Amino acid sequence: MSAPRFYCPPPLPEGNHFELPREAAHHAHRVLRLRANDPVQIFDGEGNAFDAKIDEIGGKRVVLHELQTCMAEAESPLRITLAQAMCSSEKMDWVVQKATELGAAEILPVQTQRSVAKLSNERAEKRTAHWRSVIISACEQCGRNVLPQIQAPQEISAWLAAMRNVACAKFILQPEGSTALHKQPPPQGSVILLIGPEGGFSEDEVKMAHLAGFTPIRLGKRVLRTETAAMAGITALQTLWGDFL
Repeated sequence: MSAPRFYCPPPLPEGNHFELPREAAHHAHRVLRLRANDPVQIFDGEGNAFDAKIDEIGGKRVVLHELQTCMAEAESPLRITLAQAMCSSEKMDWVVQKATELGAAEILPVQTQRSVAKLSNERAEKRTAHWRSVIISACEQCGRNVLPQIQAPQEISAWLAAMRNVACAKFILQPEGSTALHKQPPPQGSVILLIGPEGGFSEDEVKMAHLAGFTPIRLGKRVLRTETAAMAGITALQTLWGDFL
């Protein structure tokens, strides 16, 4: 069984002792019921990690010692940006969590004409902070030491206009897509995957995506739910060109 992992905001310690942040200490002590000398791992979300052991635990304090640099690497060689149309809170949380586990490097929620969820600026800030906490928990579980970037929701029309000047592989999932992923040339390091809302993209949004250089692709003959399409798309990308080989 792997050692429990805790996210600790940078910088990580340079010495041989380190006190866990309050939230991580609470989880270690009150939830996981860890004890002195139990092994743990800490990471800073920027790619750095240490293996360590618990020196002191009790109350609200957990102190680590015997810190050793961890060289494990869990990032995909393919940089995937998931542009996910806004959906219900539960589905978005699920998409953010699973996209992190599957290796997405960036997650961008987009507001579409048929998006179920519509957020004001204040609510969008709160949801973005919440999604970041979902990402942290997912990284603690799956072994990633780099936190995927999470952007605040953007209107799809403005975002697609900006994408016209971005040179990379760009795909939009459509049931009537003209081609399949395996027929596309391998991307050079990065790819953007655009997923529509429950009701699908509007005709105008599809036209804007095509003008921005997005290739319409399909995943089989079945119509997928928005959250299923996101996970299936990332999995296909990782299998063809990432680290699922």
